[in-house]
Amino acid sequence: MTLTLNDVGAVPTRAPAAPPRTPLRVTLAGLLPARLRTRTAAFVLPLLPIAGFLVLWHLLTDYGVVAWLRFNRMPTPASVLDAFIARVGSGSYYDDLFASLQRILLGFGLAAVVGVALGILVGRSEVARMTLRPFIEIIRPIPAIALVPLTILLFPSSEQGIVFITFFAAFFPVVVSTIHAMDSLPKVWEEAAKTMGAGRVSLLFQVILPGALPGIFAGLSVAMGVAWICVVSAEMISGQFGIGYYTWQSYGLLDYAGVVVGMLSIGALGLGTAWLVEYVGRRVNRWLPRAAR
Repeated sequence: MTLTLNDVGAVPTRAPAAPPRTPLRVTLAGLLPARLRTRTAAFVLPLLPIAGFLVLWHLLTDYGVVAWLRFNRMPTPASVLDAFIARVGSGSYYDDLFASLQRILLGFGLAAVVGVALGILVGRSEVARMTLRPFIEIIRPIPAIALVPLTILLFPSSEQGIVFITFFAAFFPVVVSTIHAMDSLPKVWEEAAKTMGAGRVSLLFQVILPGALPGIFAGLSVAMGVAWICVVSAEMISGQFGIGYYTWQSYGLLDYAGVVVGMLSIGALGLGTAWLVEYVGRRVNRWLPRAAR
């Protein structure tokens, strides 16, 4: 405590306290640049649940745990790895992958083009909405896989039928998301563009369609997942080749490790195509605040 003099007299005042000492902590993350830390986290964090799943899978199958589920009949990760190495060495594996990719890209591409065009028409035209929306809602609840018997009767080959089933499955998420994207656009955008002299074509391609693209790509992402489910199911029922046919054939031969190889291959293909759709969406919608993520 120190004394200071003022006009009144000596008044005791407290000396300013010294700032608290913070312990010096040096961590490995602090030594890395921010960009490198972000890239390291983006690489390491997705591996954590995968590693945990593999460890749990190994323990359950290695000890043959039988509780609510029976893991004594499941193939071990080592046997699946051996089956995958053997499968990769055969040329038929790549033929199956290429066949499924060809079907999914063709069916999904047709659904994207037709679904977006029809969704814009229904979203912009009241006559088209009253005419087509009830028909769309009647057909939409029908499972695409239920059309397999009809496709066998309608199409001359199973290849065309599987592509149609893929198209049918992916079409409805695309068209419905496009309609909702049209409905959610602020009316002030259109009114402001008309005030500045925008015509119908420029209004569509410079205001309406760019504003609806985030919602459209959300529907495309959902449609890709639904398309994979249906194309694999169709290959299991009526296909002669493809990754779904290989998975079902492995089950018929009691090759359970091959079944898991087929399942993981389907997951890898689905991951790659979903990433492609999201990447294109980020590039198209790069004006969004979070598009850079």
